[in-house]
Amino acid sequence: MTNQKDTEAIIQRVAEVMINELKLEDVTPETFDADVDLIDEIGIDSMDLATVALVLQDEYTIHIDEDDYPKLTTIRLIANYIGQRIK
Repeated sequence: MTNQKDTEAIIQRVAEVMINELKLEDVTPETFDADVDLIDEIGIDSMDLATVALVLQDEYTIHIDEDDYPKLTTIRLIANYIGQRIK
């Protein structure tokens, strides 16, 4: 289990990965709203999410179950998911 500071660090890193992998413009990790709906509001599709998930799995040495992808709709939810799986 991670604390609030760890979660904030993961949120920042997830935002960085999203921005880099998906070539998002006009947003930085600091300005990326951790609670914005990635699918409905940003238009990220399942392939984009899979790409990001693979990068995060490697970085944090965790497994992100494909069945969980539909639940990972915000950066905060992704960060919490990672935080629960870090050993």
